[in-house]
Amino acid sequence: MSGAPDPDLHIFAAIVENKFGVLARIAGLFSRRGFNIFSLAVAPTNDPDYSRITIVVDVHNTDVDQIAKQLDKLINVIHISELQPAHSIERELMLARVGAHDRAAVERVVEPWGGEVLDESAEELIVSVDAHPDDIDRCEAELAQFGIRVLQRTGRIALRELSEQAPEVALAD
Repeated sequence: MSGAPDPDLHIFAAIVENKFGVLARIAGLFSRRGFNIFSLAVAPTNDPDYSRITIVVDVHNTDVDQIAKQLDKLINVIHISELQPAHSIERELMLARVGAHDRAAVERVVEPWGGEVLDESAEELIVSVDAHPDDIDRCEAELAQFGIRVLQRTGRIALRELSEQAPEVALAD
């Protein structure tokens, strides 16, 4: 189960042309405007001409509409929408290398989030957890007791829920 959404974090989904330099232009826009990117994930869509970029933005001192308008001005951005956290399915993947002194205890920590041990040696385990980012935070905190040696997180990805009451909010169309 995840906690209450952070009101300062907003999730934008952008469909962009799958061309060289698009991500650099988006990152440059955020840098120039002083927008803080909390998380960024990019992946191809089912159409090889387009990619989907999920951007989680800290809007503590920023106007959400201003971010959307600035993104929409970029030539390779096809569509922008804001995903409402209360009506979205969010996930993040974490890989962690931890001390292997008690494999069973490590498994007990990661299993409630569907995690598993992917690799092991006499000294270390590599675990994988795919869950809501808040749950990843909690799992990471619990794994700390085993000594986290290396940690990698993908960043948040999200899709709107399938219910008709929870559409993506189209912005800057």
